[in-house]
Amino acid sequence: MGDPKRQRRKFDTPRFPWRKDILQEELKLLGTFGLRNKHELWRHETMLSKFRGIARSLIGKTPDDRMKMENELLTKLKKLGVLQETAVLDNILDLSIEDILERRLQTIVFRKSLTKTVHQARQLITHGHITIGNRRVTIPGYIVSREEEALIGYAPQSQLNNAAHPTRVAMTVMVKPREIIQPRDRRRGGRGGRF
Repeated sequence: MGDPKRQRRKFDTPRFPWRKDILQEELKLLGTFGLRNKHELWRHETMLSKFRGIARSLIGKTPDDRMKMENELLTKLKKLGVLQETAVLDNILDLSIEDILERRLQTIVFRKSLTKTVHQARQLITHGHITIGNRRVTIPGYIVSREEEALIGYAPQSQLNNAAHPTRVAMTVMVKPREIIQPRDRRRGGRGGRF
């Protein structure tokens, strides 16, 4: 059973950690979803791998044996918002890591335009400015279910709840698109090609 005080790893590392294509893909995902380190990415990859492994084992069973476990797995993934309501067992094998990462609290806060950047979303969550319903959640990697998604907002005690807060005002200000300046022609005494 082990010592309860000792923390265990909740992820599996990649088989080939130094392949260039894997490193580039991981860095791209880290930047897109604002992950702190690769451990967070690997944790979600392990979660996805377990879901796929269960689905593969269920496909090999007889229809009578797999009915109950298949319904439980599909219900869980539909509740989390990873699968559509019309999904079947084969759709679990088609899931990608992006499907799981899109359900993180940090990503949903950014997608709902509560912050300017995904990194700012992480900061506001860890500092306790974001709630789900009446519950303050300070874990950016929290997987948000479909029911909880509509309840995400600023905490009532947070200063960001005020619409006049400088951070919120900065998010609502629209930046005018820059005008395109045409290069001047040299024959007319212009700078010829410079902006």
